[in-house]
Amino acid sequence: MRTITYLEAINEALDEALANDERVFLLGEDIGIYGGGFGATQGLQAKYGKQRVRDTPISESAITGAAVGAAMTGMRPVLELQFSDFITVAMDQLVNQAAKIHYMYSGKATVPLVMRTAGGSGTGAAAQHSQSLENWLAHIPGLKVIQPSNAYDAKGLLHAAIQDNNPVMFYEHKLLYKTSGTVPNEPYRIPIGVADIKRQGEDVTIIATGIMVNKALEAAEIAASIGISVEVVDPRTLVPLDTETILASVKKTKRVIVATEAVKNSGFSAEITAIIAESKISMELNAPIIRLGGAFVPIPAQRMIEAQAIPQVDSLVNAVKQLMLKEGD
Repeated sequence: MRTITYLEAINEALDEALANDERVFLLGEDIGIYGGGFGATQGLQAKYGKQRVRDTPISESAITGAAVGAAMTGMRPVLELQFSDFITVAMDQLVNQAAKIHYMYSGKATVPLVMRTAGGSGTGAAAQHSQSLENWLAHIPGLKVIQPSNAYDAKGLLHAAIQDNNPVMFYEHKLLYKTSGTVPNEPYRIPIGVADIKRQGEDVTIIATGIMVNKALEAAEIAASIGISVEVVDPRTLVPLDTETILASVKKTKRVIVATEAVKNSGFSAEITAIIAESKISMELNAPIIRLGGAFVPIPAQRMIEAQAIPQVDSLVNAVKQLMLKEGD
């Protein structure tokens, strides 16, 4: 397979979806001639026209409301919100409309839309453009939440999201756009709700989401150099969550770290931790679970300070060492 970037994988999936299904169309701010805030829709308006790749006014609530209405009438809209922080402006449409319409209409209406958005820190974009808010929408019944960590997963999961009959929230980390990986030329789907073991290990399990998967893999390499075998589990989708794969890994290693970039306070890492704690496997653990997450502060603009607010590779390595030093194994 050829190697392409995460951004190119997103663009390719959108291109293939537009070509294969006339019901698919894109809408969002500057997605046409400009190609989107990060370039994910580059060249698509020229190829498919302004009706199917629609530039919109600067109104996230209007963009999302239009997508909800279009989805209810048989279209498959893919809306782009340039930064995940901007979902705050569209929360009524997402939480009170998109998530609930299928239930409130007794299954007679569906809302097959995909919301693509860029989240996360690392660009110095400051407090209103750097948050990781995926946990908010994972809390809402009726929404599926996807967070791919590499180019291969991004393309396959985006195809699956567009073909799904439910509203799907698709989170892309800004720093991942330039990362590369092997990706098939042809369209393919990765099932929503299936986790992936990114690295096999025996001593410690790191369950990581989004960009923290990449950091966990780096930490696992460092740990291997000192004789510690780390398994890295990527849920890939927060909702639905593949608890079977997670618990099987925990049962094997009996030491667990859960790592997210999102703020640790009330974060999704607590949900994963609770699932483990409420299982029978909790009685077999050799050490308490360690949670790593963002500091409970707005994201700073200054790069060096920003890095201190988010778990880094050394945070994970230190947590691995801490678990191996615990008594009781």
